[in-house]
Amino acid sequence: MTAPSRAEPFARCHRHAWLLVALTELIGDCARAAGEVYRPVAEAPPTRSDVLVNLGPLVGLCRSARTRVEAARARDAVRCTSAEKEAVPARTDVGADFLADLLESPAQAVKRAQEPASKGEFTVEQILDEATDSAVLSGLLALHEAQRQSDPGTAAARRLVAAGHFTLAVAVISLDVPAAVP
Repeated sequence: MTAPSRAEPFARCHRHAWLLVALTELIGDCARAAGEVYRPVAEAPPTRSDVLVNLGPLVGLCRSARTRVEAARARDAVRCTSAEKEAVPARTDVGADFLADLLESPAQAVKRAQEPASKGEFTVEQILDEATDSAVLSGLLALHEAQRQSDPGTAAARRLVAAGHFTLAVAVISLDVPAAVP
């Protein structure tokens, strides 16, 4: 087995290693917290409408998620001081646009990300970093919205929506754009 001829495919994963850890843990925690709501309902007789559920994991998850993400980013920054994140000019939707394209067609998303990169407007790394940030922020906002729900079932469902956003962020971090280009 030969080693890859370039370092790019793993560079993003290494640069965001602690963020990957935090996000994958949050994905699992979101699912477990939702399960804590759904399990008592599933175990209760179908005619019973007053099922007690434990909202503790839901509340704790909402309170800790942002701190966990920020701590992971700080650890990554310390780990990879030479790989500073390049800022994207203010007021762009390049990351959100990439995510929308990615959900529609990953190959098309990669092509569209390379267009502004080839014009020098952004680097592919900047676009992927912005897409990651957008997905993480959407996940954190979904958790915040979940915390505001009075219905436990709706709150649990919002946690699963957050898990989807965190999963999308993990996918973007793991994306090998150079290898995906024909």
